[in-house]
Amino acid sequence: MRFRDRRQAGGELAEKLRTRQSEGALPDPLVLALPRGGVAVAREVAGALDAPLDVLVVRKIGAPFQEELGVGAMAGDEVPLLDEEAMRHLGLREAALAPVIERERAELRRREALYRQGRPAPDLRGRTVIVVDDGLATGSTARAALRFVRRQAPERVVLAAPVCSPEAAELMRAEADEVICLHQPTAFMAVGLWYENFDQLTDQDVLEALHAQL
Repeated sequence: MRFRDRRQAGGELAEKLRTRQSEGALPDPLVLALPRGGVAVAREVAGALDAPLDVLVVRKIGAPFQEELGVGAMAGDEVPLLDEEAMRHLGLREAALAPVIERERAELRRREALYRQGRPAPDLRGRTVIVVDDGLATGSTARAALRFVRRQAPERVVLAAPVCSPEAAELMRAEADEVICLHQPTAFMAVGLWYENFDQLTDQDVLEALHAQL
């Protein structure tokens, strides 16, 4: 099963979430997208649920010698959440990540300032917060996002994505009250393989999606 693009994936995910809403499982929902890719999916979800849409900027922390190899993630001003097993396997110490963490923290703050444009972060207290991404491979960024959200005292936390590795979906069940993932292919490999069109989104794409919801 492959999605045509993030919009189609978001539409299918929205149908599942709308069913859960009709069952009373998603009272007072607020949708938080993980930018950039999750925004296009979350836009469809927020529209279907008649819920506000906002973003939660999370940054992956890559190994110093290979940026794509994630060893942790961070959200907001929280202490980075590091994958201790991956760190041991690579022989990495936290001190070696300091330059990477500093760079990613700066990019996180840049994106938050750009996307919010002076708007305060949404108040999550007592709400059903639905964290949406376009897919989960290892789940490291989603886990950092969920823990950040949980500390804001929501009533309920839901993680929703069109496609997830089975391992990531299982890990996220320990972090969220409910995990909704439409497809969990055993031979997962990478999120982009499950989309026919997986173009990288820009900051402008994110801003247009948020503006349409305001």
